Amino acid sequence: MFTGIVEEIGEVIGIEQVPNAARLSLSGPLVTTDAGHGDSIAVNGVCLTVVDVAGSTFTVDVVHETLQRSSLAKVQVGDRVNLERAAAVGGRLGGHIMQGHVDGTGTYLARDAYGMTRFALPRDLARYVVEKGSIAVDGVSLTVAAITEDEFSVALIPTTLEATNLGTKTPGDPVNLEVDVLAKYVERLIAAQTGGAGRNPDDGHGDNAGERE
Repeated sequence: MFTGIVEEIGEVIGIEQVPNAARLSLSGPLVTTDAGHGDSIAVNGVCLTVVDVAGSTFTVDVVHETLQRSSLAKVQVGDRVNLERAAAVGGRLGGHIMQGHVDGTGTYLARDAYGMTRFALPRDLARYVVEKGSIAVDGVSLTVAAITEDEFSVALIPTTLEATNLGTKTPGDPVNLEVDVLAKYVERLIAAQTGGAGRNPDDGHGDNAGERE
C-alpha cells in the first residue's frame, strides 16, 4: 500500500529488454536507504518489486501487462520519475490509500497561473472520479477540483510542483491514473445485488499494472 506522498524524484538510468518484460534501473538515494530484494516501490504510481539494489540504484522488472497498462512503456533514460516506498504500518496517512495498481493512463492538458491543472480522463474511469474525491496522478495523491465526462482538474501547490515530476509536464504527456478502489468495490457490490455483471476491480489489468512477483 502507498499514500501518494512522493518521497523523491528519481531518474531512469538504464532500460534493458528481457523476455516479456523491461528491466529498469533507477536512481533513488532516499528510497534505497532501506530497500532490499522483494520490497515494493511505486514508480510513477506503479507498484514494482525491487529485484536488486546497488548503492543508490535499484532495479525492477516491468512485465508486459504493466507496460501495456501504464506509461512506463514510454519512459526513457534520463526521465524523472516519482518514487515512494510502501507505507509503514503505524505511519501517518498523509494522502489516501493507494494500491499502486494503475487503472489507466490520462494526458496532461494544461496548467493556469493559479496552479489549476487539467488532465484528460478515459471515459471508462470517469464514473469512479468525483469532485473533492481522491485520485492518484503518476503516484501523487490529489484532490479532484472539477470533473467533466472526459477531463478533470486538480489544484497543484508550488510544493507539489517542486517535489514531484508534475511540475515538468508538458501538454500531451501521458500520466498514470489510479482511482479510488472503494468506488470500484461499491460498484461491484451494487451490481451483485441488482443482477448486473459489474466491472471486476482488476478487469484488464492482469498483474494489476503494478506487480508483485
